[in-house]
Amino acid sequence: MIHSRTIFLHVLICLFFLACDSTDDDNTIEGVPASETPSDNNPNDNQSSDDDMSDNEESNKAGEVEFLIPNLAYDGYILINDAGNDRVYIMDKESNIIHEWDLPNDIGNDVELLPDGRLLGIMKADDPKITFGGHGGKLQFLNPDSSVDWDFDYSSEDYIAHHDVELLPNGNIITIVWERKTASEAEIAGSSMDIDIFPEAIIEVNPATDEIVWEWHAWNHLIQDFDNSKENFGVIGENPQLIDLNYYFDEDGDIMHANGIEYDEINDLIYLSVNFYHEVWVIDHSTTVEEAASHSGGNHGVGGDLVYRFGNPKAYDNSAGERLFRNNHHPLLLTGADEGKISIFTNGAELMQSTAYELELPNPLSLQPNVDNEPAVHWSFTDMDLYSPKVSGLVRLPNGNRLITEGDFGVWEVTEQGEVVWKFSSQGFFWRAYPYSKDDLAIIALGL
Repeated sequence: MIHSRTIFLHVLICLFFLACDSTDDDNTIEGVPASETPSDNNPNDNQSSDDDMSDNEESNKAGEVEFLIPNLAYDGYILINDAGNDRVYIMDKESNIIHEWDLPNDIGNDVELLPDGRLLGIMKADDPKITFGGHGGKLQFLNPDSSVDWDFDYSSEDYIAHHDVELLPNGNIITIVWERKTASEAEIAGSSMDIDIFPEAIIEVNPATDEIVWEWHAWNHLIQDFDNSKENFGVIGENPQLIDLNYYFDEDGDIMHANGIEYDEINDLIYLSVNFYHEVWVIDHSTTVEEAASHSGGNHGVGGDLVYRFGNPKAYDNSAGERLFRNNHHPLLLTGADEGKISIFTNGAELMQSTAYELELPNPLSLQPNVDNEPAVHWSFTDMDLYSPKVSGLVRLPNGNRLITEGDFGVWEVTEQGEVVWKFSSQGFFWRAYPYSKDDLAIIALGL
């Protein structure tokens, strides 16, 4: 009994001196915000390996996680695009970073992991001349060791690639472009603003040759009811296939602000999220370049005019249909049994309440004046704590849960029934989060 008490007293004395030797600074690991240090609530924090946990291993935490219903959470990896800190890394559900790239350029926004372990990303140009939020100017393939495999600059005084990038099945790449139109050009097109404006375009690049092999320009598909002396003057409500040039006013000329692009391989269509119109535009990619600049041709016979649009019927003076979006990001087509559905994140700016949607698209796509053209809501999720006025996204997980990126916070995982099962938060600005199973080809290619 005496021996046991002696040992107990020795232990208490050791613990006392250890506590006295600690300071508040010990809780902040160099190079990592205090909020990213391990939590006392994590049962693994005080466990050590045979070699003891090094400071480097502790700093490998990306942020804080909360398991609300652990048995319902998906056990996989997540690629995090942290645009606020220009970081791209893969972490597990405990927020342990298992792979991170040393990016040669800052993030333009989107960076995706390919099956061969390379990254495809839109990065910031070295000297951009057009610098609206989300500007890029540089497309890159990055190897797992962060070396540049391909570099394509698309940035000048008159244009810049921005926000999002998508790899097509043929190996080409599509991206969004702001293109400058001078105040004089804008006036000729019936603009109500006496300034340079920057409407949207899409280019398709062949990375083997750096050749632009296809392109689409919103400029070729405008209508306006401001100046009846212009050729494109017309009744907007009777022409839903065209884009109202004067729908949105921006004092800097960023009048559309597209921010997301998605490709429909089955139907050869492009889905473009247009933030300031609170819509998604659907464009026929089967057209030739000449047809894409016209109002006829392609599989849908409308050239580069809009095949379909949804989210905000007010954008084309349609009184039918309910507006769903108030700023929107990340259009993503679902596959398999959910083919024909699309997921999207609406920021809900003036509502200060974000919503994640899965929508049932009409089949066939139909766009008519003065009728309800909006898709049906298949699933939605919101929460009083879910709100980001910018960026963000939604991805369906293999187990049926949904992974929601809340740009100003981090990532949520929710079930189909709306139960919140897991959260990740950190000091950053999160563009999107992409999930990967642990046996995904991309994960295997990285040797993880």
